[in-house]
Amino acid sequence: MTDQNTQTRPRRAAWPGGWSLLALALTALVTVPVLSVLWLALHPTENIWPHLLSTVLPRYLWNTAVLGAGVGVFATCVGVGAAWLLTMYRFPGSWWLDRAMLFPLAIPAYIGAYALVDFLDYAGPLQVALRAVMGWNSARDYAFPEVRSMGFAILVLGSAYYPYVYLLARSAFREQSGSSYEVARALGASPFGLFWRVGLPLARPAIAAGLALVLMETLADFGAVQHFAVQTLTTGVFSTWLNSDNAGGAAQLAFVILGLILTLVLVERASRRRARFHKPARATRPVAPQALRGAPALLATGLCLVPLGLGFGLPVGVMAGHALRHPSVWLAPGLGQALWHTLAVGGVAAVLTVGGALLLVHALRQGGEGLARVVLPLTSLGYAAPGAVLAVGILIPLAALDHRLADAVLAVTGHDPGLLLTGTAAALVLAYVIRFFGIAQGSVETAFGRIPPSLPMAARALGETPSGVLRRIHLPLMRGSVWTAVLIVFVDSVKELPATLLLRPFNFNTLATRAYDLASLEKVGESAPAALIVGAVGLIAVWALLHEEH
Repeated sequence: MTDQNTQTRPRRAAWPGGWSLLALALTALVTVPVLSVLWLALHPTENIWPHLLSTVLPRYLWNTAVLGAGVGVFATCVGVGAAWLLTMYRFPGSWWLDRAMLFPLAIPAYIGAYALVDFLDYAGPLQVALRAVMGWNSARDYAFPEVRSMGFAILVLGSAYYPYVYLLARSAFREQSGSSYEVARALGASPFGLFWRVGLPLARPAIAAGLALVLMETLADFGAVQHFAVQTLTTGVFSTWLNSDNAGGAAQLAFVILGLILTLVLVERASRRRARFHKPARATRPVAPQALRGAPALLATGLCLVPLGLGFGLPVGVMAGHALRHPSVWLAPGLGQALWHTLAVGGVAAVLTVGGALLLVHALRQGGEGLARVVLPLTSLGYAAPGAVLAVGILIPLAALDHRLADAVLAVTGHDPGLLLTGTAAALVLAYVIRFFGIAQGSVETAFGRIPPSLPMAARALGETPSGVLRRIHLPLMRGSVWTAVLIVFVDSVKELPATLLLRPFNFNTLATRAYDLASLEKVGESAPAALIVGAVGLIAVWALLHEEH
């Protein structure tokens, strides 16, 4: 009778364990700023939707669409073309070009914009040389394209972001079977036919993923488009918030940006929904590169050098030239302080981000697949949201919390502590953690997947706790991947400009904001040291990426 009552008694709902609660808390930390933007956009203190629709929003949308389309086409053509040439052929310089094509990732797009404008402007070396050679006296004597324009913005952003497409397309081409190409050649396919009918269709998912990253970065960019005087949605967030002092309007523009990014992600996934690409079960013969000679070899080398020169060579050359001609800029006041701020804030953010990602992924492995399916997409929202959007979502609710904390401390102690969160670099660290949490999470999740499940299972069978398994089994085996993730997040934090501009405390500069402030005042030479240091830090991350590949 007791057994029957036990069987029919309804089961109580199990409370989530400590690891599940930790995962939910970290998820809330990452998603609250995005939800805050949505709330502020839908419930502003002053509804300016009608004003935006009748004035600036159509222009912002049109410029953003044209910029995204131009950068997407440019980056895709360059990235896919370079990946195909360096995978399928061997020509002079192909070995080092295969690695050097990633170097533009080290140079933020805004530094490329400063360098190109400085090089091509009326007082720049190119026009000065043209006037000297041709005997021209003023700008009225010759026609030169407007440098601060949409076309040059597309050129700079495309040159900065094509490595995203190149990296994924190259991996896709290398994973394809060399036998497929041999059969196609035997059937009479031309070199272009091999690319168009065999290589490109099989690599389309990887290319689409790279293009999505390019478009997200283009939507997020502020420094480059602002320097080229191109008014996009991101520049509109700055203008509406800082110039018009309208936080609700800035949130509404940020809401539009989030909607575009969400649409972009959904379209990219829908385009690949019915496509299926499988590798053969048996080991396949890799693609055997063919040697090019003569004019085709020189043409292939030149085609790879052009985007590399635009995305890396020109910015480094212009900034290094300024720094060498005026070495005193390295001793300018404020540079050392900006370097210290960058190292401190970026380092703290990198450690906290990767540490949080470690705890989250480990907690999800304890909580089961159901929790992971809900949490993982949400924790990636921060990376999809541009820095300007996150700044809106962080600063406004954080400022309200800051004032309440200060009032509470004042009521208890009689001392006004000031703004503890928004008045310090804490808000900046929080923005970096949320912005780059998805990157750290992906790296950590991949590292966890490489560990055989039998090791943690054996440790648990021997009585080890989940935290002990993480400390004694996972972390020693993942040490290299963890440090790589810390490095990548640190470099991205060093390069981040929009969130830093909006969230930095008064009189607080990082290397990125110092370069921006000086370049916006047409003091490109004085911004050169900060720009070069940012590029050098970026090269460290590129080196780590190449080391992981090879």
